[in-house]
Amino acid sequence: MKQILIISGKGGTGKTTVAAAFIELAKAGACADCDVDAPNLHLILKQQVPPISINFFGLPKAQIDKNICHHCGVCIENCRFDAITYSNNYTVDPFACEGCALCQAICPSGAISMQPAIAGKLELYMDKNVFSTAKLRMGSGNSGKLVSEVKAHMITTAPDLPLAIIDGSPGIGCPVIASMSGVDLALIVTEPSVSGISDLKRVLITAAQFGVKTAVCINKADINRQLSQEIIDYCRQNDIPFVGSIPFDQAAIAAINSGKSIVALDCVAAKAVKKIYQRTINLIQNKI
Repeated sequence: MKQILIISGKGGTGKTTVAAAFIELAKAGACADCDVDAPNLHLILKQQVPPISINFFGLPKAQIDKNICHHCGVCIENCRFDAITYSNNYTVDPFACEGCALCQAICPSGAISMQPAIAGKLELYMDKNVFSTAKLRMGSGNSGKLVSEVKAHMITTAPDLPLAIIDGSPGIGCPVIASMSGVDLALIVTEPSVSGISDLKRVLITAAQFGVKTAVCINKADINRQLSQEIIDYCRQNDIPFVGSIPFDQAAIAAINSGKSIVALDCVAAKAVKKIYQRTINLIQNKI
């Protein structure tokens, strides 16, 4: 299975819009939304069959047995995350607890135990295609591990399909690094802004550190032609494949607001994305 990962150094560049268009153009039998903190690819894919849902357990959380607790206060004195409070009894705030287990180790009465805690929910759709996604619970960590589970579900469910399109997370953190594992190409969607260029360079460095092949495209390229040219020049100077630009298009906005892929419309943005898609496919097939 060839895997194309679509990421961005920052949020709001149009990463998911491009990913949805690629899924439509490729008629991809396998796809995934690895932006587990704020997944939204399902809004466009519109699966008709309810997903198979599986609880995801992150780090365990501390629990205090009030029947054993001697109220010595050692736990609250040593919790560096201020997760333990006292009001008649010692209690643990599950949102503040980081699962370090220090309180369990130092409790003289053995009143503290580490219990499994649901940190999110994995969802696997098997309708028009195999679509793997997940929702991380508010305040939960281990998003990188959850992303790995999302990809594993997609791959094991559809191991013989030729191509998978993966919508990654913005930024350069653990979810992005986890989503890069095993992909054939990471297409970075950027925008012609100062922050867009800065974050593009950061995510390119991150991908290079993990040996991930990259390509770049610019969304809303005509809102600042000077900065767009700066991005193109940077790619050429650093031997990074540049696969095209997408103009700002009101028709694309209308498609997104109606929950459709932009390639469902005959508009200039759709034509640009189709060219970018073909160049990206050529890259992973080593044709250019």
